[in-house]
Amino acid sequence: MDVTTPASTDPWLIVGLGNPGPEYAMNRHNVGFMVVDLLAERIGGKFKRAGKAQAQVLEGRIGPAGPGSRRVVLVKPMSFMNLSGGPVNALKDFYKVPVANVVAVHDELDIDYGVLRLKLGGGDNGHNGLKSMTKAMGADYHRVRFGIGRPPGRMQVADFVLKDFSSAERKELDYFVDRAADSVECLVSEGLERAKSAYNS
Repeated sequence: MDVTTPASTDPWLIVGLGNPGPEYAMNRHNVGFMVVDLLAERIGGKFKRAGKAQAQVLEGRIGPAGPGSRRVVLVKPMSFMNLSGGPVNALKDFYKVPVANVVAVHDELDIDYGVLRLKLGGGDNGHNGLKSMTKAMGADYHRVRFGIGRPPGRMQVADFVLKDFSSAERKELDYFVDRAADSVECLVSEGLERAKSAYNS
């Protein structure tokens, strides 16, 4: 089967990457959490602790009502970014999700703020969440890359990603998060090529 084509019966694992705790909530590094939180609102459910896995999960469906909808499990790892792979891999196995049906939603330094890029597989580009996921289950999962741009001047990358979005960025943040959530829904219900065509810019 073409790994970019959603299987109608297989569930999808939608992983928002971020760090747990209110002090990190508005950090650039936590935009993955923001996107899955919005998807949870759309589904109309609340996250709950996932048994022994160090994560919060929400099960639901995405897409048009009826046979066109897809079963999804939204995931927020609670293990901190650099240890995300363990909880994600455990949930992938528990819900019997193929690796190609795992989607990581994450911040991306090498893309301008608010720009989206969807792809299947690839490297981690120094992103600790992706690095941990790839180590745990291989690289053949989907990514929804949310551009945050490069740090200004001589600011260190680690400082930049762990700072809140600026006041200027926050003016458009809700729109960009909404668009990223739309892209996830399109990826799950219509496949990667359709989602790339509609949302890659």
